[in-house]
Amino acid sequence: MNIDFHTHGKLAKALPVNAKYIQWMFEECKKTNLDAICLTEHFNTKAFKDLYKLVYDNSEKDGDCLIFNGLKIFPGMEVDILEGAHILVLGKFEDIIEINEKLEDHKTKETFLPFDDLMDLLEPYDLIRGGAHPFRSNGAIPRLTKDQLEKLDFIDLNGKDTALEGEDNIEKIKAFAKKISKPILCGSDTHQAFQYEAVYNEFENDVNTFEALREEIKNGRYKLKISATIKDQVKSATLLKKALKTIHALGGDYIEVLTNN
Repeated sequence: MNIDFHTHGKLAKALPVNAKYIQWMFEECKKTNLDAICLTEHFNTKAFKDLYKLVYDNSEKDGDCLIFNGLKIFPGMEVDILEGAHILVLGKFEDIIEINEKLEDHKTKETFLPFDDLMDLLEPYDLIRGGAHPFRSNGAIPRLTKDQLEKLDFIDLNGKDTALEGEDNIEKIKAFAKKISKPILCGSDTHQAFQYEAVYNEFENDVNTFEALREEIKNGRYKLKISATIKDQVKSATLLKKALKTIHALGGDYIEVLTNN
């Protein structure tokens, strides 16, 4: 099973949810080598619940996964913390929706929860938690305490950061993960289809529950995969995002641009 652990379903947080855009994203994803994704939309994106309900209503349930036109989707979200870092939270659909509702009063920069408070909120749930792009911006995740880092299940080898920094980012992630004894998992961090498969994880077994996924990670039954064309993919995705946001800002229909072949 080839899976990407860090993906988004919207072009940008401030834009409305669009069923055609999600359909385009997932259909393009199916054309790649990926079998599954973790949908880790920003927890404070506009209409978070609407996005996930749209995916849920158009999917079939398979264990803890949602099957959207053949694409396996593990629910999740990307949560900002007060320290300046982002935490990937993966779990059952119902749990992700419930947690997001509990975070409703903490979705602005001034109200983000500190790491410890977020972990307390997450404690009752069966989740997989990751440190997203740990060295981006001010590198807040490496500054967390040893006890705090123990509460993470993996470290994100981020596609965007790897495209920009190459081997330097890979080596930093490997050294950090080794230091804190945590596994590494690849996530493209894509908001557009061009970035799918830039990085991904090749699992030995096909799984459909978080319990099984956790077992595969624990036993290291997977390989990290980095595309030879990662720099071009991320550059193209960045330009596409900028162009589509400009079309939207000017009152145009960026979805029509993508889907009217």
